[in-house]
Formats: sequence, structure tokens, C-alpha cells
Amino acid sequence: MPVHPVEFRVLGPFELQISDEPVRPLAAKPQTLLALLLLKANSSVESDWLIDQLWAGEPPAQAATTLRSYAYQLRRRLDRGDVAIRGRKGGYTLEVPDGVVDADRFEDLASRGRRALQDGDLAAAAGAYREGLAPWRGAAFAGLEVAAIRSRARALDELRFAVLEECIGAELESGTGSGAIAELESLVTEHPLREGPWRLLMLSLYRAGRQGEALETYRRLHRILDEELGVRPSAPVEELHRLILAGDPVPARVPPQGSATPAARRGPAPLTPRQLPAVAPYFTGRTAQVAELDRLPPAAGAPEHQATTVAVITGTAGVGKTALAVTWAHRVADRFPDGQLYANLRGFDPAGRPTAPTDVLRDFLDALGTPPASVPPGLDARAALYRSLLVGKRVLVVLDNAYGLDQIRPLLPGAAGCRVLVTSRNRLTGLVAHGAQPMHLQELDTAESRALLEARIPKLRTAAEPDATRRIIDACAGLPLALAIAAARAADEPRFPLAALAAGLGDASGRLDALADPDQSTDIRAVFSWSYRALTTDAARLFRLLGLHPGPDWPTAAAASIAGASPRDTAKLLTELSRANLLVEPAPGRYAFHDLLRTYAGELAENEDPHEDRAEAVRRLLDFYLHSAYAAQRSIAPTRDPLSLAPAASGVSPVRVHDALSARAWFTSEGSTLVATVEYAAGWGFDVHCWQLAWTLRDYFDRGRRQELVNVLRTGLKATQRLGDVPSQARLSCILAQANTHLGRVDEALSFVDEALALYLALDDPAGEAEARHTQGRLWVRRGRTVEAIECGRRALDLYRSVGHRDGEAHVLNSIGWWHFLEGDHQQALRYCEQAMTLMTLTGARLGQAATADSLGHAYHHLGHHAKAIDHFQHAIGIFQSLGERHSEAVTCAKLGDTHHTTGDLDAARSSWQQALDIYVALNDADAAQLRAKLDGLPSDDRRPPA
Repeated sequence: MPVHPVEFRVLGPFELQISDEPVRPLAAKPQTLLALLLLKANSSVESDWLIDQLWAGEPPAQAATTLRSYAYQLRRRLDRGDVAIRGRKGGYTLEVPDGVVDADRFEDLASRGRRALQDGDLAAAAGAYREGLAPWRGAAFAGLEVAAIRSRARALDELRFAVLEECIGAELESGTGSGAIAELESLVTEHPLREGPWRLLMLSLYRAGRQGEALETYRRLHRILDEELGVRPSAPVEELHRLILAGDPVPARVPPQGSATPAARRGPAPLTPRQLPAVAPYFTGRTAQVAELDRLPPAAGAPEHQATTVAVITGTAGVGKTALAVTWAHRVADRFPDGQLYANLRGFDPAGRPTAPTDVLRDFLDALGTPPASVPPGLDARAALYRSLLVGKRVLVVLDNAYGLDQIRPLLPGAAGCRVLVTSRNRLTGLVAHGAQPMHLQELDTAESRALLEARIPKLRTAAEPDATRRIIDACAGLPLALAIAAARAADEPRFPLAALAAGLGDASGRLDALADPDQSTDIRAVFSWSYRALTTDAARLFRLLGLHPGPDWPTAAAASIAGASPRDTAKLLTELSRANLLVEPAPGRYAFHDLLRTYAGELAENEDPHEDRAEAVRRLLDFYLHSAYAAQRSIAPTRDPLSLAPAASGVSPVRVHDALSARAWFTSEGSTLVATVEYAAGWGFDVHCWQLAWTLRDYFDRGRRQELVNVLRTGLKATQRLGDVPSQARLSCILAQANTHLGRVDEALSFVDEALALYLALDDPAGEAEARHTQGRLWVRRGRTVEAIECGRRALDLYRSVGHRDGEAHVLNSIGWWHFLEGDHQQALRYCEQAMTLMTLTGARLGQAATADSLGHAYHHLGHHAKAIDHFQHAIGIFQSLGERHSEAVTCAKLGDTHHTTGDLDAARSSWQQALDIYVALNDADAAQLRAKLDGLPSDDRRPPA
């Protein structure tokens, strides 16, 4: 199928074009969905957020289903183009190549124009601006009123106005603005309170020899501002009015809006400070962040009527905050002709004492030309003088390495056209709450990390050792400081292979040694230590203990358990660590380390906390996961034989789930951590925790994560062997046989089930023997020997009945019924499955009821009783949905579709198959292909999604 170029047009009413032709307009909601996905193109967008935006916080009951239908419609509409909508876990991603969104091209051209303007190339600036303005067809995203879209639209409209104003100014300065007067008349009519177009209109008229009209234009502006706002025109407009009134020549370059006018100055001309430090020599990447800073409101217009724009760059130690701030400040220095002020506030410094704002103000006042004798002594007086000196000026203030709001607040200019850029390891939420623009700096991605390395290391070396280069990048985990140190090591020793450096970094215990440096400012431990030493005592202890956590992230309750503290108190400490950027919060209430900070925290724990304290912390953590996982497992399979757990240690706060859905959600969020915790428990010698944790994973991991289940069960089995715990060894051997059976590893499964059976016989445990016999039956089915399977099932059934084990009896009855179905004996299948359903209902085994209803539906389908088959399939689907058993729901939906298809009800068949397909796609299941083939085989009129 040929690929057709796609274009998204948002600079006006939202339009989609394919092959340069407009696509027939979509319905309102799908069109809005496409626009929302476009806002976050090439990023995963959560379904919950999309639903909230589409229905303004009041979604209908079937919102999720409707959203899937809209996404399906969009996929069909876009299948001729070179873009795609992909279903992701919990959301969707709109994949688009570069250059297909007109707004992106406009912003690129606006940036190009501003760079040309800074370089003094007025013709190039005007050309870029005009090219960028050409595609505009009206207000951005016109007609779409969703909150997130309107926010983006307002930003684009504001940028359009600023670009147009700058474009006309550049044309006037270059002498090419012959048509400016008509354009400016339209602008002042549309935006009567914006002074920029009025000033340019006055200038255009005056230069065209129309002095009287220029003066009348000033009077019109004066009247409007007085009537609407009660203010006079700004100083630059007043100065231009004076020049026109006197008939004086206007300078070739128009005075910038933020600059002080000659008439406003008194006494000797103040100094113009240029305090920015040198640009980082190997700055790379950060394209998105630089663009975000570029989008800050421009320092234009009347300074005395503007508020100061403050941007706050935060991030962990070594992530490159200062490099970004200084590099960007140099990029835009020309926008601030009255100077650039810089101060290192030393909020995190080896000396341990942040710079006092009074000292910073003294330096700033000196840089602004204040005689030493005129500098007042107190903080408030200095801050007042500082603000006064900046009135009517355009000055960029960079406050680097700040600690807190009290240090920053006195250094903020007042209501002026200044800009302030703050960097800090702390989040500075107080400053953001007062209107500062936040930017949290993340680690570099792989491409940016490679670029930073190759800025110091010749590409010939990295190309010659690609594996070593990859390992260096992985070990540095995107931290620019770590990458810079590693690159410097490689550059200093050009004869040594990169593999040697990669080996040093590859060992987690020695990674910090490999990144050590005599210079404290670039030694990774020293840099981390400045943040660590600023913590309270309790937060520092929690930071160290969290270095013992084996998983990728953790909830507040896990952190509370490892600390032996209450969740409420621990939440406050986690907030302190997060605000200090020593932890990240990837999802509400979940926390994680940067990899190098994890190593640093673990090293601190080993050095500062006695072994006994660390062992107790690990025990509490294992108790948390064991008791939480066991409670979740009991919610999923409440009729399974229970374990006998030792009480949790004091200070442990296990999670309590109360239904199967929340249990599955908990296992989903903690699955990777639980896998790591099983191995971790074994490493610390907590063998009981080890095998019991492995056991708790059997029901959740048995549905999609079977290889991981086999791995943790093997670890747990070794723990039971070390303990000499024969009953538990038999249990895990039997579960290992079942897991290997599902993976198709019949020989391994036979080995484990034989071992389990021998142990149960030696223990004289009829219920255990019954489970082993039942497992043997499943293995015989795998080998196509159904008769032997039924015999094993009957022996298991007798054993369960002999000890009154009704849950085991019910499950074996269902299996025997299914095996009879495989033999073609549908009547016997029904008899056994109906007995199973009776027992399942008595024992309350909801999952077993669903599985048995599925079996009954299958049998009735093949007996030709389609109405009964449909009833049983629907009953099974309802239970599977209530339990969160999505894979089983999909399997039964597919069977239900088959039955509907057999009866000729093609609409119902399509609906059931589509439901199954949606689940398979979400689970990335290979059976999706089979469902697609069935849907494609329906007549075309019956493949449309529901309206």
C-alpha cells in the first residue's frame, strides 16, 4: 500500500490533509481526540486524561468503550497516511514524522527569525517571519473548546501576534515595510490595548511624511489607555511622540520597548552589566528545553506595565541545570540590552553556607553602577533600591544553585520587563505557586548521551567500540556530569580501550569510584553529598535505607515499612527528598532513584548504618511485600489452601486489598519489584520470606508472566531445600510443574510433578497427592493422551473427596469435563462441568465459576444448543470482567463471537470479536491476528465499529 503524506493544520480551524487534499471533516469528538493526541504527538497519552478532556470531567458510563470506537475511526481515516495511532497500555500514541504539523513549522520559523534579528540580518528575519505567518487562516484550533487545546491555542495566538509585531518592526528598520500602515491599522483595531502596534504605526506614518496622522495616532492611543486603564502611554511611546512633535529624525533602529528613554535618565549613565559565566564547552541536547525557554513571554512592550517572568529549572545533582541556564542566557542576551546579572547562590556548596541575599544585592547594585557609599545597609532597603534601578529596563537575572524561596524573593525585580532564570536542586514549589514557570530537568536520553560523549571522544573510537560505548552510556544513566567525567577519563587516556572504562563503570559497587575526581566540583560523590548533607536527620536516614530497596520504584507504604515509621510521617520525608531531587515521583505516591543516586544511597547505608539495623530494615521491607502480596493473592484465589505467615514486624504497614480487581492492580504496579524481592530475600538469608513470596505470585503471574513465575519459583524451591521444609518443597515443585506445563515444557513439568508426587506420598498428604495427580492429567493432555488424563483426574477426584477438599474436587470436575469434551463426549463433559458449577457456587470460587461456565458454553455450542451456550459465555464474561481477568475475558468473548457467527447473527459476532481483539491488542497477545482474520472475513458492511 502506498504511503500518502499527511499534514495537520492547526493555525486556524483544525484540518487534516492527506496527499495535499483536505480529508472529509470528522465528527466533533473524534476530531477533538485527534487534536488532543496531536498535542502530545509521539508520546503515550493516558486514556483517563483523554476521557477527562473529551467530556470535561463528566464522562458517560461507557466512555472507555466510546473512546476505543473513536480511536478505531481515526485509525481507519489515517491508514492511507504516514502517521499511525498505536494503542498503548492504558492509552494511545499518535506517531507522526517531523514537519507534518504547521504549528511546528511556524515555531521553527519564528525561532529562525529571532536568531536572524539578533544577528542583525533584518531581511532574513522578516523573510522567516513572513514565511511562518503565511499558513495562518484564523485563530489557532478554531472551533475546538477543550481546555488543553485552548491553552495551546492561546500560546500559539500570542506567539503569532509577537512575531507579526517583530516582523513589521524588522521591515520598517530595513526600509521594506511599505505596506505596514494598513496592516498596523488592522492590528490596533483588533488589539487596542497593545502599545507595540501603535508605536510602529506612529513610526510608519511619520516616515511616510504623514506627521499629522502620526500625532493623531498618539492621541487616539492616549485616549484609549486613559479611558480603559487610567494610564498614560509607556515611556518609549512618549519619547517617539516627542521626536515626532519636534520634527526630529527618528533613529534608524527603533528603541526597544523595554529600554529606558534618554529623557528618563538622570545623572551619569548606569553601567551595563554582563555577568554571565562562560558557556559550558560541551553542551549538547536539551532542544525541547531550550525551545520551552524560548517560548517564555518576550521582553517586549512597555516594561512598567509588565510583570517579571520567572522560570525555575530544577533537577537532581549533575543533571545540567547550570549548563542549560547559562547556555540559554547567552543565546538570548541581545534581548536584554540593559544587561545580564548572574549570581551563584551556593545553595548546595561544599562550604555548606548559602550566599545571603544581602550580599548578592550588594554585588548587583555595584554592577548597576551604584556608588559603594550609596548602598544601604539593610536587606529591605537594598532590595527596594535594586527594584527601583531596574524599572523601565530589560535585564536578564540568572540566580544559580538556589536553596529556597527566602534566598530568591529579595532578588526578584518588580513590575518590569525583566526576566529571571533560577536553578535549584530543590523543587521551589513556593516560587511556582507565585507564578514562576517550572521546568524539571530529566536525564539525557540515549542519543543526547552519545552526543555528549562524542563531543569529547572522537567518533572513530566510539564507532570502533560500540558495545563499550553503549555500556558507558547505560552506566552513566543519562546524567550529564557522569557522562562528562567518563568522557574526560577516556580523552585523558586515548591509548586505553573504552572497554576498560566500561568495565569500571559496569560494576555497581565500583561505579562511584570510577566517577571520582580530585576536583570536588566534578566528583560525583561530592556533588551528591551537598544535597545529602542539606537533609534533615530523618530524611537522611530514609534516603540511606531506601538504597537497600531492590525494586525500580516503591509506594509510600513500602518506604514507611523499611523505615519502621508511620506512612504519614514517611510521606513528609519523601516529599523532602523529592523536593531536593534526590528522588523522583514517576506516578502519584510512587518514588524512585536515579541509578547513580541509588548506588550512592546504598553505599551510605553500608558505611553509616550498622549491619543489624540494615538487616532489620530489610526484614521489615520483606514483611511488607510478603503480607501485602499474600492479601492480594487471597483476593484473587480465596478458596486456595492458605499459607501460615509469621506476624509482620512492628512498624510494617502492609497494603490491604479487598477485591480481585484492586489485587490485580496492585500486582501490576509491584510485579517487577516482587520478582526482584524474591532473589533479594534469598541473598539476605531470609529463606522463608523467599519461598512464601514466590508462592504468592502463582495466580497473578500464571496469566501472562509465566517465565518470570518459573524463575522465582526455582529460587523459592532452593530456599525450601536449604530450610529442609519438605511440605513447602512439594508445594513449589507442583506449582513449577503447572507453570512449565503452560509454557509447553512437558519434560521439565514431568520431572517436577514426579518429585512433588513422591514427596506428597512420603508425607502421606492426600490433598497434596490429589493436586499432583491433577497436574499429571494436564500433562497427559499436552501429550495428546486424554484417556490417561481422565484417569489421573478420577484418582485426584477420589483423593479430594476422601478428605472433603471441595475446592479441589470442583476444579478437578471441571478439568475432567473439559477432557471429555476433547474426547468428543459432550454429554459426559456437561455432566462433570455441571457438578463442578454446583460445587463452585457452594465454595464461592468466582474464578472457578467463570472457567466452568466457559466450559459449559463450549459444550453446549458443540451440542447445537446455541442459546444456552450464549448464556453461559455471557455469564463467564461477566465474572471475568468483575475479577479483572482480561485474557480469560478475551478468550471467552472470541468463543461467544463464534457462537453468534454460527447462528448467523453477524452484528453480535462482530461486536464480540472486536471486544476480544481490543483486549488482545492491549495485552500484546499473539491471538490478535486470528481475531483480525475473523473480522476481515465478515462482509464489509459488518466490519464497521458501533456508532
